[in-house]
Amino acid sequence: MNKASAHAALLKAEAYRLGFDFVGISKAEFLEEEAPRLESWLRQGRHGKMKYMENHFDKRLDPRKLVDGARSVVTLLYNYYPEEKQQDPEAPKIAKYAYGEDYHFVIKDKLRMLMAFLECEIGSISGRAFVDSAPVMERAWARKSGAGWIGKNSLLLRKGHGSYSFLAELIIDLELEADGPVKDYCGTCTRCMDACPTDAIYEPYKVDARRCISYLSIELRDKEIPESFEGKMENWAFGCDICQEVCPWNRFASPHKEERFKASQEMLEMNAEEWFEISREVFNGLFRKSALKRSGFEGLKRNLKFLQRSAK
Repeated sequence: MNKASAHAALLKAEAYRLGFDFVGISKAEFLEEEAPRLESWLRQGRHGKMKYMENHFDKRLDPRKLVDGARSVVTLLYNYYPEEKQQDPEAPKIAKYAYGEDYHFVIKDKLRMLMAFLECEIGSISGRAFVDSAPVMERAWARKSGAGWIGKNSLLLRKGHGSYSFLAELIIDLELEADGPVKDYCGTCTRCMDACPTDAIYEPYKVDARRCISYLSIELRDKEIPESFEGKMENWAFGCDICQEVCPWNRFASPHKEERFKASQEMLEMNAEEWFEISREVFNGLFRKSALKRSGFEGLKRNLKFLQRSAK
């Protein structure tokens, strides 16, 4: 076994010990296939008001411009599928990824431990850890590493597991034995496209963010959600799981084992009235460490008011 394969095996064993569900490795190189797709998507304005997507175009496509001397991109998956769901079927819905503690902090902690382990076992390593927080084409790297394939809803799908996984990356100057991609198993299925109430998946594998409920309820910072979406949000107050819920591959989803991702019983038991009347004090108490802080109290109230108005 050469050094690249030995180091890859060492890294993977420790990552699995830390609770990651998949680890795959790619050579750090230019994402040639992604360049024209990203350019076209941005040129058509399908990123909406997420202007940050226009920044660092070169860095998004070449990790060596993001991390000096980068040789390997390590993709890591962490399951977040919850065992318990919101109990009131009439309550405004929260995307499953936001049930517990903000994943940025949980996974970043584990990546730091993984990097510390590698430096202890191998020696000085230069690189950076990423959790949905920098210009990294995470799904493209996940596909290259064999973590799964990109579904028609643009999410990463993994055979036998589905799509309820957080993605994270280590971009490091350590040479590691690379893995390869897997085939696309979506076939002729279009359930995600058919189920989307806002027609955000305008073509297979292409999503218009401007029409996506997750974008409208989180990323869009306008004072009001456009009236054209009244009656189409299907009671989603933060994010949306529709295209995942209808995906046949998610019948294989199993509950996560991460204590920090567990939702509070108080949140799970909140009824519709409690959601619509939520105070800033309750919001701050319940969601102090939650991803819901991305929308903030005012953003959540905006979404709730829109849902109420749409229901009338």
